Amino acid sequence: MSAAAYDTLVIGAGPAGFATAVAMACVGCRTAIAGPPHNRGPARPDTRTTALLQTSVQLLRNTGVWERCRSHAAPLRTIRIIDDTGRLFRAPEVIFESREIGDQAFGYNIANTELVAGLRACAQAMPNLDIIETGGATAIEPGDENIRVSLTEGRTLTARLVAGADGRASISRQAAGIGTRAWSYEQMALACNFSHSEPHDDASTEFHREAGPFTTVPLPGAESSLVWVETPDEAQRLLGLCDEAIAREIETRLQGCLGQISNVGPRAAFPLSGMSVTRYAARRIALVGEAAHVIPPIGAQGLNLGFRDAAALADCAAAALAEDRDPGGGDALAAYHKARRKDVASRIFAVDLLNRSLISRLLPLQAARGLGLHLLGGITPLRRAFMRKGLAPRSGLPKLMRAPARAAANVETR
Repeated sequence: MSAAAYDTLVIGAGPAGFATAVAMACVGCRTAIAGPPHNRGPARPDTRTTALLQTSVQLLRNTGVWERCRSHAAPLRTIRIIDDTGRLFRAPEVIFESREIGDQAFGYNIANTELVAGLRACAQAMPNLDIIETGGATAIEPGDENIRVSLTEGRTLTARLVAGADGRASISRQAAGIGTRAWSYEQMALACNFSHSEPHDDASTEFHREAGPFTTVPLPGAESSLVWVETPDEAQRLLGLCDEAIAREIETRLQGCLGQISNVGPRAAFPLSGMSVTRYAARRIALVGEAAHVIPPIGAQGLNLGFRDAAALADCAAAALAEDRDPGGGDALAAYHKARRKDVASRIFAVDLLNRSLISRLLPLQAARGLGLHLLGGITPLRRAFMRKGLAPRSGLPKLMRAPARAAANVETR
């Protein structure tokens, strides 16, 4: 094969793909990102939001993205967990405050459309990053020295490394020959945004119910986003309700927390499932985002894991380039697999365990969950340790997720 046109070619133009492309360009890679435009158009508007934890926000700061989209984000300063299962072993209400661990906020909630717009604007301004709009990749052919990618329009691109950010049905993963383990839950998640008469006070409220979590996350102004996990039959019933009826249903579940509910936006529902991979990289292909892992929308882990993928891959590529090594070579891919394996596995395990503890009818598991929440609510050092580990990790972070030394003690306020 001839010399590669790019050091890195990112397949997939969603948030994880653009974050990967910007991160790779920031560490000096000649980069391209190829994929369909993210905007779905008026017929299928994307109403999803993402609660970005501080490590993800720091990645956006360090790459110059955050200043382009932070005005569209709402801080997440408080997390309330309310046991609404009605079971024998019920936990007390638990409140996590970011100020307890010295942070102004755990993170920020932002609409995916605004996040991608900010990432794209930053990418367009980078001289070593090309944006290639395409219907998708039709073939990916790894070679000894580079990798060839054919696009639907007939164009062919070459790179030393492909970052596969092309989702659950990833053609990149197939080309790499990487196996998966998949599982499903008898649950569906209903997602939408809505307005409310009472302020959210920058707080996310999570009701733990037998069917799954019912979680509101603040948006700018008097709006919040909602992820409502239900049984498939109930989710379908809710989807069929008119705007006024669904607003009353949300009010009932919120138990008056946000006052009167109105302006419920377009609703989308999707089945809950999970997926993990046997390796994170092989044959000049590294997997990021949902090409590498799928977990239920619980605990704000999904896209935050994808952003950590992006930053870790940038670390591995930067180390290879600094030593005049191939960023798609075996050493770099092995380093990336090692960097992501434990982090992703631990998050998948924790989210799966929490979800199953809600839907399980086994009394010992219900009791263990209730005891765990009781201890978190009552023992301050344990609660703070949990917040630092799960919501605001400081150690073992990729370089692009670290705050500058002089600013490490100060978290940006809005």
